[in-house]
Amino acid sequence: MDDIKKQLEKLLVEIAQATEKIGLEKLSLELESLRSRMAETDFWQDSQRAQEISKQEANLSTLLKPWVELKKEAAELLELVELGDSKMLGELGSQLSALDSQFSELKKVLRFNGPYDNYDVILSIYAGAGGTDAQDWAQMLLRMYVRWAEKSGYKTKIVDESPGEEAGLKSVTVEITGGGFLYGKLSGEHGVHRMVRKSPFNSAGSRETSFAKVDVLPLIDTPGEIEIDEKDLKVDVFHSGGAGGQSVNTTDSAVRITHLPTGIAVAIQNERSQLQNKETAMTILRSRLAAMQLEQHTERLADLKGPSQSAEFGSQIRNYILDDRIVKDLRTGYETHDPNKVLDGNLDPFITAWLEL
Repeated sequence: MDDIKKQLEKLLVEIAQATEKIGLEKLSLELESLRSRMAETDFWQDSQRAQEISKQEANLSTLLKPWVELKKEAAELLELVELGDSKMLGELGSQLSALDSQFSELKKVLRFNGPYDNYDVILSIYAGAGGTDAQDWAQMLLRMYVRWAEKSGYKTKIVDESPGEEAGLKSVTVEITGGGFLYGKLSGEHGVHRMVRKSPFNSAGSRETSFAKVDVLPLIDTPGEIEIDEKDLKVDVFHSGGAGGQSVNTTDSAVRITHLPTGIAVAIQNERSQLQNKETAMTILRSRLAAMQLEQHTERLADLKGPSQSAEFGSQIRNYILDDRIVKDLRTGYETHDPNKVLDGNLDPFITAWLEL
């Protein structure tokens, strides 16, 4: 019994240190304040602000609830241990082991300390150098991320895509939603991905190198989180092209929004209406600007510089050498000799290696 008590006291100290690290007390007060505001009779008069506060409350609640419960259960178990009933020794030991396991899982959450780590994700893939092979590679990467999302219990939605002339995709943008620190998990996938294989697109079957760039952004769908001055935007409308039916192709429903200070442009044509396309484009623009602020360590949008990384040799984060059956991450050194499994969505080992850097 004394041994269980010592282990439990040690666990409580470690829990206290962990909750202090995440600022449990301060965040709990913030959560109470948000819930008080949500209980006010006029809360939904400003629907946009109400949605922002509701989202903040949900994110905080998701983060804090397991820590509060773990702390409470550990304290209650210590009270039982102090009763000194030897008949309960086996049961108390089992409960302690369960709490240890819960704590080990929760400690992984401490890795996610960025301001957007608990947000959903906008993931874009752009074919780079490599012609048709690169466009096919972009489509293979899309399938890889969609398969990972499905296996992990997340939802995906294609919000924009541009097909290649012969095969594959020139570019594609997909929303991945479902919470659970999605941006924190996927942010390490941001960068250039290089594939080497025997090309199926030439008669000689020569070995070709292809590149694709993956952009991972926090999904920011409430305007108040990133304030953008209207005078900094240029909005163009044009005919939608490609698949989508007659109504898509005969109306000016497609929208391109350019953020003039940074030169970032977002064009969306997948939705049926101009308003829907504009809302989607603004969501992606806000998300890109937020990611740039994080990357460039600036609080003001006016201080941002436009992106410059291109999808070509020398800038890749990961190599997929299919003929040699190897996938290697150049930042973590993690590698596997089962590329088919990786391309079928087995990304967790790469994500874990990135988080442990």
